[in-house]
Amino acid sequence: MALTAFGPVRAAESIEFVAEHLAEIAMDDRYASLPLWSGCDDTCFNLSVAYAQSHSDTLSIAGPMLSLGVSKPIGEALKLSGFVFFDDLALRSGVEHRPLEVTFSTPPLTLPAESEFTGLDGSARDSGLGIALNGKTKWSWLPWFEWSAGVMWQQMRLHDYRFSYRILEGPDVGTTGTLDYSTTYSHVSPFVGAAWPRTRGAWHYAPHFQAAWPLPRRGVAGHITGPGFDLAGSTADHGNTPFGDPSLTIGLNVTYEPWDLTVDVGTTITQVLLEPLIHEGVSENLMISVFWNFD
Repeated sequence: MALTAFGPVRAAESIEFVAEHLAEIAMDDRYASLPLWSGCDDTCFNLSVAYAQSHSDTLSIAGPMLSLGVSKPIGEALKLSGFVFFDDLALRSGVEHRPLEVTFSTPPLTLPAESEFTGLDGSARDSGLGIALNGKTKWSWLPWFEWSAGVMWQQMRLHDYRFSYRILEGPDVGTTGTLDYSTTYSHVSPFVGAAWPRTRGAWHYAPHFQAAWPLPRRGVAGHITGPGFDLAGSTADHGNTPFGDPSLTIGLNVTYEPWDLTVDVGTTITQVLLEPLIHEGVSENLMISVFWNFD
């Protein structure tokens, strides 16, 4: 725990705000690593292996991400692809000092209030499947490119996303209880993208971008206990559905063709730089994605 001359460092963002963003940034990392640009002209399979980790002070979500895909030409300029994925992520924290804010229910507390949070030892499992259609297009004002459009179903399951809290300031100082964001969010997410693949010798390059929209947006679900109360609810009950942000990712696939090995170096760079700006309160995000094509 970092200390200053005045005591523990306290984050400006509330625990609810950051708890939502950690799960959403994991979903963004999944969209960024979708196996859409395999560079395979014939029927082939691809295996994608990635690792992602995000931090906000001592809060973290981290773990491996796996997907298996298959693509098949269905014409001279069209290709049909399908994929399944499973991301097994751990939710951890040390001792957190943040405002306790509850918008999914109305506990009998004076909130927001500076509080201490401990005990997070949970998991986040994002799984699903999707289908995409890829094609090649050439416009007079733009170099030829490959496009992709599709839809995926995904389920983000948050298990034991639970803290013990102790209020540090205000009328309720010393109050203790538990705060739990465990739930399952399901989305149908359409996506589109474009890539400009080029080959030079044994190397294949594919700068690309893609956008995804998880639908519908969901309310943040939660459960809080304390002296004399035990309340659960969702921010959707109060007209607020913040969970499930649209995603825009930018990447650069670099493939060594003799090995059919691809590393998305562009996505690694842009996810590091952009995600902490898009999801405030998340201080760092790292994702490394590698995939192989095989017959």
